[in-house]
Amino acid sequence: MRSRHSDPETRLETLKLIIYLVPIFGFFPSLWSLYLRQGSQREQTVSKTAVTLALAWVMVYVLTAAGSQASDLVSTRLLVTSLLTTTGYFVTNLWLMVRLLQGGSARLPGISKLGDRLP
Repeated sequence: MRSRHSDPETRLETLKLIIYLVPIFGFFPSLWSLYLRQGSQREQTVSKTAVTLALAWVMVYVLTAAGSQASDLVSTRLLVTSLLTTTGYFVTNLWLMVRLLQGGSARLPGISKLGDRLP
């Protein structure tokens, strides 16, 4: 009996989902997938999660960078916050990739609910 993961179509879909979760670069194929409204429900869910994570990271990154330039008083704290946010973004995407490879879900509490609001 063959396992679910040995099916070539399932392996191809999992590879596509992992590409969507590549930090920074995976944002563009994820957004394209959402724009075209193509793919399975699982692919749409991962795309929405990847786009939501990337947009949240960019927003925090830009705000902390701008804040650190504006105020010398809290510059170090904002730069550390930016560093921790970037690290968290990369680790979260890596963790989601591992979950997908193990056959699990790529849904995150809060982030997935926010991503479900995307068209």
